[in-house]
Amino acid sequence: MLGTLLAGTAAAGAAVAAGYQTMAPTGQWYGRTFTGLARGTKQLALTYDDGPNDPHTLRLLDVLARHDVHATFFLIGRFVQQRPDIALGIARAGHVVGNHTFTHPLLTLMSEAAIRQELSDGRAALEDAIGEHSNLFRPPFGGRRPAVLRIARELGLEPVMWNVTGYDWKAPSADVIEHRVARQIRGGDVILLHDGGHRQMGTDRSNTVAATDSLITRYKSAGNAFLTIPQMMEGTRESQA
Repeated sequence: MLGTLLAGTAAAGAAVAAGYQTMAPTGQWYGRTFTGLARGTKQLALTYDDGPNDPHTLRLLDVLARHDVHATFFLIGRFVQQRPDIALGIARAGHVVGNHTFTHPLLTLMSEAAIRQELSDGRAALEDAIGEHSNLFRPPFGGRRPAVLRIARELGLEPVMWNVTGYDWKAPSADVIEHRVARQIRGGDVILLHDGGHRQMGTDRSNTVAATDSLITRYKSAGNAFLTIPQMMEGTRESQA
């Protein structure tokens, strides 16, 4: 009886751990993803999900330009189709554009054919709007299982996660977003923020824009450099050479 109970408890614990790993930003059980550099460096990467979003992506671009900082944007294909001009503006401003699927579903619940369609349609929307772009991919909600990462790589995509988040999708104040990010930063971090919302165009991200302004000022004054994800990846490759 005790042995059966222990076995059941162990199985339940393993199931919980496995479920957690499908969403955990830095989890690597189901395949390698990029989550940043070794802690302690003075380099940071700002990443933004769920755009393009009118007008807040445009306002964010103004803030980034004022600070001469380039970021990485993971765009939703259906919003790119609605506002290809904003997507093109992101790329022309020197920022990196990545694939955040076409409709922003939870990929862990989808068939392999549907996963492939989401990634392919997202890429097609980006190509139609801006032409050549990066091979970066971020799964919506961070959700992934082995098939998600395998299909992404079969399509030539490089999965990118994060290790710092402002939890800004609920639109807290700019001060709260900044505080949440600041208490997690240790250097070498990939920071997740949102310039849009996955449900609809026009989601209010004014607090994220304001928090971005404050974060850049704060960390630049402390000697940190802001990189795009490809720049950060290049640093990883150089350190491993």
